[in-house]
Amino acid sequence: MKMRLAENIRAFRKERSLTQEQLSEALGVTAGAVYKWEAKLSIPELELIIQMADFFDTSVDVLLGYEVKDNGLEATVRRLQEYRRARDWEGLAEAEKALKKYPHSFQIVTESASLYRAFGFDSGDRALFQRALELLEQSRLLLPQNRDPQISEQTIHGKIADTYLGLGEADKAVALWKANNAGGQYSHEIGNILAQNDHPAEAQRFLSEALLKHVAELVTTINGYVNVYADRGDHASLQAILDWGTRLLLGLREAEKPNYFDKVCAALLAVLAGSQFLSGQGDEARGTLVRARELAAFFDASPSYDESDIRFVTPIEGASAHDDLGTTALDGVCKAISQFENEELTALWKSLTEQEDPHE
Repeated sequence: MKMRLAENIRAFRKERSLTQEQLSEALGVTAGAVYKWEAKLSIPELELIIQMADFFDTSVDVLLGYEVKDNGLEATVRRLQEYRRARDWEGLAEAEKALKKYPHSFQIVTESASLYRAFGFDSGDRALFQRALELLEQSRLLLPQNRDPQISEQTIHGKIADTYLGLGEADKAVALWKANNAGGQYSHEIGNILAQNDHPAEAQRFLSEALLKHVAELVTTINGYVNVYADRGDHASLQAILDWGTRLLLGLREAEKPNYFDKVCAALLAVLAGSQFLSGQGDEARGTLVRARELAAFFDASPSYDESDIRFVTPIEGASAHDDLGTTALDGVCKAISQFENEELTALWKSLTEQEDPHE
C-alpha cells in the first residue's frame, strides 16, 4: 500500500494559496507540525486527518491518496516478473513478502527463485544464489501444481545447475545437466563448461550434438516463418529469412564436400525462388532456381547423410538424418516448386532442368 498524504496536504494547501502558518492556524496546530507532515517527518493523528479532509472539502481516502495493490496470487506473480525485467532490487523484499503470504504456491516460489538467480548473476552475490537454490528445491516439491508446459522437473534441474555454475561449482552443474539431458537440451551447456575446464574431446561431442540439434530446430523455425510470411503476403520478410538461413546452412560445408544440409538448402532455395517469382522478380527467381539446381546436383552426385561431413561436427553415435523431401535433393527442389501450384513457375523450372548443366 502506498500513501501520498504528505504530497496531498501540500497540494491542497497550495491550491487554496495558503501558507503553512495559515493552515496550522486553521487546524489549531503549530506551523512546525505542518512542515513535518509535508516533509514526511511525521504523520498527523487520525482526528486531524479527518479535520483536514473536511477543511479541504474532500474525503479521507482522497487526502490519504493511498493505492491498494492487487495482492492476489496472479497479480503478485506479474509484479515479481516486472521487478526482474526492470532489474529493480526492491523485488527481493517483495518476493519475501509474497513467500510469507503464499508459501506453498509453485508460481510464487518459482518466480521468487528467478528473481534471486537474476540478481545473483547481476551482482555475483553468493547469498542470493544460495537463496535461489533453496527456492528451486522447494519448487520441485510443488511441481504437481505446475500448469506451464515449458516448466518440468528437467528444466528446474537445469536452473539449479545454472545456479551452481554461478556459485563456481562447475562439476556439480555439469553432473546435474548430464543427468537431465533428455533430448540433448543441455548439450550446449555441458559442452561449453567442459571446454572451459580442459576436457576438449568430451566437450566436442556434446557441442556437436548441440550444433546439429539447434540447426535442425532452426530449419524448422525458418519453415514456420516462411508459412507466416506467405500467409501475410510479406515476400520481403520471407525472402530475407530464407536468404539468411541458406547462407548459414551453406557455411556448414566442410572442404567442399556435400553434406545433408546441402539437400535441405536446395529445397529452401526453391522456396526463395518461388517467392521471388510471385513478387515480380523474374530474373532473380531464375538465378535462384539455377543455384538450387546446381546445389541439388552437387549433393546428388555424392549424397552424404554422415554427420561428420558437416563442418565443426564430430561423429555422433546413433545419429541419422531423415526428411520428407524425397529420395534426392532434386526431388526436394521439385516438391518445393510444386507446392506453389503456379504453372509459369513450373514451366520455368522445367526449362532449366532440360538445359545441360554447365558444371558437367
